[in-house]
Amino acid sequence: MSTKQSNTLSEEKLSKLTAICSATRKQIIQMVFDASSGHIGGSLGATELVVALYHHLMNHDPKNPNWSDRDRFVLSKGHCTPVLYATLANCGYFPIEDLKTFRRPGSHLQGHPYQPKTPGVEATTGALGIGFSTALGMALTAKNRGEQHKYYVICGDGEIQEGQIWEGAMFANKYKLNNVIGFVDRNYLQTDGNSEDIMPLDPLAPKWESFGWKVYEIDGHDLKEIIATVHDAKKSDSPVMIIANTVKGKGVSFMENAVGWHGGVPSKEDVEKALKELEHGI
Repeated sequence: MSTKQSNTLSEEKLSKLTAICSATRKQIIQMVFDASSGHIGGSLGATELVVALYHHLMNHDPKNPNWSDRDRFVLSKGHCTPVLYATLANCGYFPIEDLKTFRRPGSHLQGHPYQPKTPGVEATTGALGIGFSTALGMALTAKNRGEQHKYYVICGDGEIQEGQIWEGAMFANKYKLNNVIGFVDRNYLQTDGNSEDIMPLDPLAPKWESFGWKVYEIDGHDLKEIIATVHDAKKSDSPVMIIANTVKGKGVSFMENAVGWHGGVPSKEDVEKALKELEHGI
C-alpha cells in the first residue's frame, strides 16, 4: 500500500505529523547518545522536512521498497542520518529497535547512508555534493525512460559551497529536470561557523534562479507551508529548489543555533533535559 496522501492537510493530520516530529527528535537524541557519535543539530533542524516528505508527500511503500513507481529521496547532507534512519524505521522499512545499533560495527545504520545495506536508502552519500549529483543523474535516467516519479534531495547550506552543486544546477537546467524538487536546509551554520563568514551564500534565491531553477523560500519548520509548497512545486516545468529556513538544533533550547551541536554528543544530563523539553515543549 502506498503512503501517498491527498493535497489537503486536515488539523487532525497536522497534529499527527507534529507528534511524529517530536517523537523523531527524541529518537535522534537517543541514537546519538547511545552511539557517542553523530550529528544532532542538523538532524533536529531538518526533521519537519523529512517527516513531511515520508509521512505525507512522497509516494512510497515500505512493504515494497523496490517498487518502480516510488518517489526517491536522497539525503545529500549525508552526515545527518539520524533523522533519516528514525524516519525510515517509523515508516516500517526496518525495526525501530535497529536504531540502537546506530554507528555500531556491523550495523546497517552507519554514519552516512549506504544504499546497498540499508532498506529504504536510495543513494550512498557523505562526501558533500555527491548526493545532489547522484539524484540528478537518477532523475535524468527516469525522465528519459518516461517515468513519472519525483526525486527529492536535501542539501545543507554549507554543502552548497561545493562547486559540484553548481555544476549540477546547470545540468538540471539543461535537461529540464522537472522531476527534481530540492531543498537547501538554510540554518546558516556549518561545522566551523556561520556560513556567511566562511563562504557567503546570500542572496541565495537569485543564485538558483539564475541557473534556471524555480525557487521558493519557506519556513522549514512549518508543516503546512512545506506541504503546500511541495504540492505547488510538483506542477513546475523546471527543476525546483526550496530554500527552507531552519534552526539548527530545533526543539532543544540549549542546542538551537549553537554551532557546537553540529556534531556534539550529549551527556546523560543533556539527554534528560532535551527529552523533557521535547515532551513538554521549550
